[in-house]
Amino acid sequence: MTRPLTLVHTAQVHVTRFDALRDRIAPDVTLTHIVREDLLDRARAKGVTEAIKADLVAELGDGPTICTCTTLGPAAETAGAIRIDRPMMDKAATLGGRVLLAVVLQSTVAACQDALNESIQAAETDTKIDTLLMPDAWPLFESGDMDGFAQFIADRVNAHVLDHTAVVLAQVSMTDAAGRIDHPTVLTAPELALRFALGI
Repeated sequence: MTRPLTLVHTAQVHVTRFDALRDRIAPDVTLTHIVREDLLDRARAKGVTEAIKADLVAELGDGPTICTCTTLGPAAETAGAIRIDRPMMDKAATLGGRVLLAVVLQSTVAACQDALNESIQAAETDTKIDTLLMPDAWPLFESGDMDGFAQFIADRVNAHVLDHTAVVLAQVSMTDAAGRIDHPTVLTAPELALRFALGI
């Protein structure tokens, strides 16, 4: 029996996503989901404050824990949790050339760029980053239009991708756009992070 895993989310929709992923790759694993939408709302309004960090840390499980919110990723990683995008950034860093980092929330741009730069330094590669910010996509997610959200991202990425070695979809919410992007290497975080946490 694989050890249980805790996931801290800032959107309820991610519970179903990760349960389905677990069922596909590790059906014997028990997932404990904690949803704190208020943490992202507060971070978007005021930045990741000490109060938000304290509230996040209080939700981390005793065992392995993944924080699926990219904005809160640095704070989660500092506290000993797995930040959802770290395994993905580590993989992107090894590819070389230029990668297109696609992001839909302004509040998470710096965290994503820093994470990828850290992974590039650790991998000692010459990978370069082009960042594509798409804040106009987020209202679609907030309204529950998941299909429109995914298509908006795919259309925008397809219009900007050139000779990039990979497209990196920075946030878990963007995952469904991957299959609509015209590029052979599109990286998403959920499966890479879950496999990393479970050692599979």
